[in-house]
Amino acid sequence: MAKSIEAVFDGVSLRPTEPLELPPNARVRVTIESLRTPGKVAPFLRTARALALTGPRDRSSNLEAYLYGRKADSER
Repeated sequence: MAKSIEAVFDGVSLRPTEPLELPPNARVRVTIESLRTPGKVAPFLRTARALALTGPRDRSSNLEAYLYGRKADSER
């Protein structure tokens, strides 16, 4: 049976973040894969600004016009 779980390393041992359905002293194979910590993910706005996209500033208010050639409700 293969099951993937998350665990926390406390400097000495790995502690599962959820209960395991294993008998005491069960032998298992452990594969280590580091997970990204939420605090290290770049915020969306920083990523968007780094893309340095060009275009009209009113994209969100005129989205229908830019995507489908339609005028916004306020312009009809």
